Amino acid sequence: MAFDINRIKEEAEEDYEEAWLDSKELIESKGKLFSLEGKGSTHPLFDLLQEIRQILVKLGFREIVVPTLIEEDEIYKQYGPQAPVILDRIFFLANLERPDIGISDEKIDQIKDIIQGFDSPDELKTIFKKYKLGEINSDDLPEVLMTELGIEEYQATALLSLFEEFRELKPVPTSLTLRSHTTAGWFSVLQQIQQREDLPIQLFAVGPKYRREQKLDKTHLYESWTASLVIMTEEMSLEDGKRLTEKIMDKLEFKKVNCKIKRATSKYYAPKTEFEVYVKHPETGEMIEVGDAGFYSPVALARYDVSNPVFNLGIGLERVLMIREGVEDIRELIYPYQYQEIEPTDEEIARMLEIKKEPKTKAGEKIAKKVKKTAESHKDEPSPCEFEAFEGEVNDAKVRVRVIETEEDKKLVGPAGFNEIYVYDGNIVGVPPEGWEEYKFLKKARDNGINTGITYMDAFAALAASRIEEAIQKGEKKVKVRVPIVKSLGDLNLKLGKSARRYITNNKKRIDIRGPVFTTVLAEVG
Repeated sequence: MAFDINRIKEEAEEDYEEAWLDSKELIESKGKLFSLEGKGSTHPLFDLLQEIRQILVKLGFREIVVPTLIEEDEIYKQYGPQAPVILDRIFFLANLERPDIGISDEKIDQIKDIIQGFDSPDELKTIFKKYKLGEINSDDLPEVLMTELGIEEYQATALLSLFEEFRELKPVPTSLTLRSHTTAGWFSVLQQIQQREDLPIQLFAVGPKYRREQKLDKTHLYESWTASLVIMTEEMSLEDGKRLTEKIMDKLEFKKVNCKIKRATSKYYAPKTEFEVYVKHPETGEMIEVGDAGFYSPVALARYDVSNPVFNLGIGLERVLMIREGVEDIRELIYPYQYQEIEPTDEEIARMLEIKKEPKTKAGEKIAKKVKKTAESHKDEPSPCEFEAFEGEVNDAKVRVRVIETEEDKKLVGPAGFNEIYVYDGNIVGVPPEGWEEYKFLKKARDNGINTGITYMDAFAALAASRIEEAIQKGEKKVKVRVPIVKSLGDLNLKLGKSARRYITNNKKRIDIRGPVFTTVLAEVG
């Protein structure tokens, strides 16, 4: 059941703790109310990650984990005098320094308003001191207060809210950074591994990098994923590096690759050895950089006591994916829930259309089947008429169910009673099972659309059975369920997922299931 979010926000604004405590009543604690649906899928970025991992392993590279947190002085060791410029695009990490918390007499009086009979100021001072010294984890502090002071959770939260010191905490910068390129971690890794393995050393790592871009746009993100490889060996040429790059790109389905030497070389590369890797976007024809490669500078390597040449290649996986998928905006691929327009297929819309109220018992399911079968067998019988659909027990109650039509000069079931629901070109349409060939749109829906497998009678019979179950629970003796003319999904006991409904509305598609059903079920209990 959906929450009343406006009410919740208002109550939280007035008294957060009370609103939070009351929210417990909104969550069911017992009952088998949910089971997973078959909605599993993978993200295309991680499909590509798996693909390139397998490519590099088969080529002879070994996968390792490269550090993500890098000390600032590592950047100076790698870039030399260029480091300050590089640091401008790097995210620095900060800490919150734990405050000294004093407990005045006034504060004790305030605590007594929350905790009646509070007489443990010394114990509270000890807890705050241990917190300051790091002997208590921040997320454990409320629980420690509850345990040591013998108070309730809401009291612990209210107590902490009295101390301004917690609200006035400010981040304090550290020298620790998030890596802006995998290379920042490779140097220290190679320094250690060269002492453990014989040459050649062939390693790769796949992981995120974090860059403080000046702007976020269709080709730039704060966080992006890179496949990075290094080769440490006695002899290797720049031509060898280019050939290897082209081979890897070929296995990623790029037959034409442009490896272009950069005019200005990054200082962690040797002069005139850094090259960028470009491939053409299939839709725009634009040459887009997808990788960067080169030989690490012997100066930088010497600072890590590495004496052999090291070739490095980094491939931007989001850009590779963007080009392979023919998408122009990288954000649509990586964050589709935020940037991509909702464009479900007809098959997806069909899966999002469901019967709203269904029987919950085996007997109820049997009633629904019997109602549909009875209506189908006698749909053209002239009225007034009635036909028994079910007689038996439901939850120890005797139940008799009939399908009836009391008005004269009609039929048991109206003309639309057995219409089928199709999805065609984003539209939801009620289609008669036969005839109506002169209506081109209906014919196209029947011939080319997706049949949801739901008929009007399916939805009506499920509603009737569900209402009968509810009546038995309430002790009611008679139940009458009737659907006259259908105008909307709700009239027919159907519901549609929000995303599909939003797509249909925003794209001026239509939901047209209008039609005369004129079917009545009468049930007698007891």
